[in-house]
Amino acid sequence: MAERAYFDWNATAPLREEARQTMCAALGLTGNASSVHAEGRAARRLIEQAREEVAGLVAAEAKNVIFTSSATEANAMALTPAIEVGGCREARDRLFVSVIEHPSVLSGGRFDLGKVETLPVTSDGVVDLVALRLALSRSKLPLVSVMLANNESGVIQPISEIAEIVHAADGVLHVDAVQGPGRMTCDVGVLGADLTSISSHKLGGPQGAGALIRCGDVHVAEPLLKGGGQERGLRAGTENVAAIAGFGAAAAAAQKSDVQRLTSLRDRFEAGLRATTPQAVIFGENVARLPNTSLFAVPGLKAETVIIAFDLNGIAVSSGSACSSGKVQASHVLAAMGVEPTLARGAVRVSLGWSTTEAEIDILLTAWNKVVSSLFNKRANAA
Repeated sequence: MAERAYFDWNATAPLREEARQTMCAALGLTGNASSVHAEGRAARRLIEQAREEVAGLVAAEAKNVIFTSSATEANAMALTPAIEVGGCREARDRLFVSVIEHPSVLSGGRFDLGKVETLPVTSDGVVDLVALRLALSRSKLPLVSVMLANNESGVIQPISEIAEIVHAADGVLHVDAVQGPGRMTCDVGVLGADLTSISSHKLGGPQGAGALIRCGDVHVAEPLLKGGGQERGLRAGTENVAAIAGFGAAAAAAQKSDVQRLTSLRDRFEAGLRATTPQAVIFGENVARLPNTSLFAVPGLKAETVIIAFDLNGIAVSSGSACSSGKVQASHVLAAMGVEPTLARGAVRVSLGWSTTEAEIDILLTAWNKVVSSLFNKRANAA
């Protein structure tokens, strides 16, 4: 089979060699991390080492890292009225989420849907801060959830400013930071996030591991999974030692900055895209974006057709739309940005990672030229 080029890093990153080796070693252990004998203590050491490594990735304290099976579970754990602040537990009365959030946040977690409100974004995909202030005036003890960077557009949200607004309203801020670590600075203290969700497989760790990280005196008062006392009583169930260890190894590797190189590669791709198809629209290009993400559309082309054509040419990209059961659906992110539906249906996302090379970008552009020429010729012949 011909070698393929991978440009879907925002969906999942290839497994890092550091994570692979760490997981293989962990799989050779026998003990349960909750056991007090030598075998149990060996498993526990791996988990605690990973906790330190994940904490280091976002400049948090290790004791504040709670391991989960995914960022989706971490989001569900965080989105609860049962939040304790400074030792005072009083139920959060409303949940405010940006309209461009991941479905696991838009679902409202453990809040009654009648107490969940969405916050609008600008045409650039940035949360409307005026609307945020107005919304918070209707709540006594709000919980707000805004993602650090959008998985489709790559647009980065002004989290520090949002945190100031939320805290001034006696609110708690949860941040889904899945797309950030390894691609931008993620210091939870600087961001002002009270609760932060991250994911292993976006960093090059294994799928099936994530974490919720708290900051300051904010605590989740009710566990999502009840049972044993694992994860300081917040997440019952025997820990997946190998996955957690791999997560830690990936987090340690991801602390090395790759921002400048990724930005250069993204800009190289977008320059080539515009040279071939000057009518291309690059979403969010006027605001801060992740250095590895480019979401674009060419009027007249459908995303599904483009993705299949790329795949046949040995290249993996994705649609800016959410996919369900193999069907490309309308992007709620682009709809919230006010993008015309026919253009939004053509949105294609190219996302890069630590092993992406200039040669691969050139391969991608060569394939793009071929795909565009073929598709437009077919349209002309059909007409």
